[in-house]
Amino acid sequence: MIVSSDFMHRLAVAAAAETLPRFRCEGEVINKHAGGFDPVTEADRAAEQAIRALIRDEYPDHGIIGEEFGSEGEGRRHVWVIDPIDGTRAFISGLPLWGTLVGLLVDGKAVAGLMSQPFTGELYYATGEGAFYEGPGGARRLKTRSTAELSEATMCTTTPAMFDVPRRALYDRVEEAVRLPRYGTDCYAYAMVAAGHVDLVVECDLKPHDVAGLIPIIEQAGGVITTWQGTAAEAGGDIVAAANADLHERALEFLRA
Repeated sequence: MIVSSDFMHRLAVAAAAETLPRFRCEGEVINKHAGGFDPVTEADRAAEQAIRALIRDEYPDHGIIGEEFGSEGEGRRHVWVIDPIDGTRAFISGLPLWGTLVGLLVDGKAVAGLMSQPFTGELYYATGEGAFYEGPGGARRLKTRSTAELSEATMCTTTPAMFDVPRRALYDRVEEAVRLPRYGTDCYAYAMVAAGHVDLVVECDLKPHDVAGLIPIIEQAGGVITTWQGTAAEAGGDIVAAANADLHERALEFLRA
């Protein structure tokens, strides 16, 4: 075991203590992007600070990369990557499709991670010895589905509007091939792949903090997550997550320009 389940729980609890009291409450929303809308809230910042404090206390020799407060020791062998609220747009809209993401990189490879959705009481995590779920319905080990054909697959993306014209054309090829497309899911979709409810996620322009916590959960549940070129997903970019290698290869055939 690379990271204890106890530490994963402590991270989730610390973040929830900052996010839940601010969810569906009036609070300041700051736009980080002058040319568009990239919101950040007090909950994002407070949750990241709480997570950083726990990591520093437990693993003082590890590096940290966070969406809101930047990097410290990012050249170290062990580096934690934090997205305190993935899906801030959902958060400020009162929709429970956001989550806290924390991933651990060892030599650049994501080996442990969590996705916590405290409003619904769900925790998805991977420790290096498997991927697990705790929440409504009872605790269990996560396992992806065996769906091998796009024509039988359920696919998610946060919004088709994220794709520019060339990539939208490639994405549309996949959407036209699947049985059921769904939108607006952010990090929750990746957890649903690991949990065996969704087969495929296709997105673009993701940052490392958007995926680092999710990669181990999907991989240790039996899934595959890479870039559209089939390379490692830790650096972000254009990402495809699939329930299994066969479905992943079929999706790549549509996404390769």
